[in-house]
Amino acid sequence: MGVVNITPDSFSDGGSFLHPEAAVAHALGLLDEGADLLDLGAESTRPGAKVSGADGAGPSPAVSSDEELARLLPVLEGILRARPEAILSIDTYKAETARAALAAGAEIINDVSGFCWDRELAAVCAEAGCGVALMHTRRRPDEWGTQPQLPPDALLETVRAGLENSMKKAAAAGIAAESIVLDPGYGFGKRGEENFALLARQSELLALGRPLLTGVSRKSFLGRALAPLYRGKTAPVEERETASVAAMAASILHGASIVRMHRVRAAVEASLVADALAKADDRLQRTTDRK
Repeated sequence: MGVVNITPDSFSDGGSFLHPEAAVAHALGLLDEGADLLDLGAESTRPGAKVSGADGAGPSPAVSSDEELARLLPVLEGILRARPEAILSIDTYKAETARAALAAGAEIINDVSGFCWDRELAAVCAEAGCGVALMHTRRRPDEWGTQPQLPPDALLETVRAGLENSMKKAAAAGIAAESIVLDPGYGFGKRGEENFALLARQSELLALGRPLLTGVSRKSFLGRALAPLYRGKTAPVEERETASVAAMAASILHGASIVRMHRVRAAVEASLVADALAKADDRLQRTTDRK
């Protein structure tokens, strides 16, 4: 899943693809590099961002649906004109944005809130019959920096319970289980080492019965892991590419079926190696079981 940020303030590449022509060109380049689908986002949910709270409560979002769609639709339409077969996911938690994007040709809604920030979004997705990616987010972005860290068992249970709750919301709206993938939400309300603890036990989330999507690309916890190479300071975003590919490969070996990445070519190569290793391990396990 290649990332196309149509925002002025995303943590990794904010402003780089705000102009529609630049965003479309970038998206087509990701497809040429081997992306199977694209995830388009027109509002940053970086740490500190203002978004609606649970079920629509909390502060007004920094970006309205009208502004989000003004950024999003020209890019979505431009990609589909050039590549009608492209599979497009829309990174939004707003029902109004999702409705318009689906009508314009998007096929998946990627909701970082797991149906918790807009009570109407699940119904919109059910009516459209689209795919949904439901992420676990621990509270709102403007609260992440003050949350206490959790021990590994409590963290995993928190993520599991949150994803189960999102699946219940989807089922109540009439969304088929087969339309759902689940995202543990790396960096979304998880602090520092919590992300590595979650990654180490990610495969346990497969017990929820749905495929897993992971988004580790360029996240700050990777930058902090690289601090020994940067005199104890967090590695800058532009220096996290190799670490991103390494964490992505680890997520595949721990059960991820879809990986969301900013740069695609190296990710595709690493995923092919990780897939080959996973298949070899599976064959070995089956041989051992027969014995």
